[in-house]
Amino acid sequence: MTTVRHAMTYFESSARRYRYVFRGSMFASFLNPILFLSAMGLGLGQLVDQQAGEAVIDTFSYVTYLAPGLMATTAMSTGASDSSWPVVAGLKWLKTYHGVLATPLTVGGLVLGHVAFVFTRVLFVSLVYGLVAVAFGALELPRALLAILPAGLTGLAFGAAVMGFSSYLDRDVGLANLFRFGITPMFLFSGAFFPITQLPEFIQPLAIATPLWHGVELTRAAGLGVSTSWHPVLHVLVLAAFTVIGLVVARRKMTMRLIS
Repeated sequence: MTTVRHAMTYFESSARRYRYVFRGSMFASFLNPILFLSAMGLGLGQLVDQQAGEAVIDTFSYVTYLAPGLMATTAMSTGASDSSWPVVAGLKWLKTYHGVLATPLTVGGLVLGHVAFVFTRVLFVSLVYGLVAVAFGALELPRALLAILPAGLTGLAFGAAVMGFSSYLDRDVGLANLFRFGITPMFLFSGAFFPITQLPEFIQPLAIATPLWHGVELTRAAGLGVSTSWHPVLHVLVLAAFTVIGLVVARRKMTMRLIS
């Protein structure tokens, strides 16, 4: 219970700091889906629809197929970004985490509070994305709202996992490599833009091993009412595993760096 109470305190502190950048963040949250759905959904999507007919994939137009996938990738990007440079800054550059631990808060409360705030941020961004998708006619409102939770779970998994990774770093080179060789390939090849069955067979297992593929599957199933490749519970368990492992790793490593 002490850890939960400390997590709530750190969450409140993060929310107070977020007030100062809320307007800019909200503007970006609306601009991102508008640009992506305009360029990829309506622009490229019209060309795809003209070549393949109105029903491109599973009886859906391309913009409809694309919308929940982009919701999941945005959740991934938000979770990963909020748990990368800010975490290294708190540990090494600005040492704000040292100041946090000068209070009664514990490392466990700090880690849990940070990930809880990231999860809340991802839910908000996913809500905005869903509303923009509805405005574009890509999703129906009930389905768009239903897709928020699996997108949130995707962002939560990445937020925790990237926090665990970032807890080992002192420089931003590792973060640049993470986004260059990890986040960007996942964004492109985890089923958001096309089914992974279109990939070469030897690459498909790599796509399945990524948490983003499981998040895309769940978000698309919720947003479009289609079935998932695996049982939904299995997809949730994979995302939960990444979340738990990330939390455990982050707590242990940050305890070593901040206390030991």
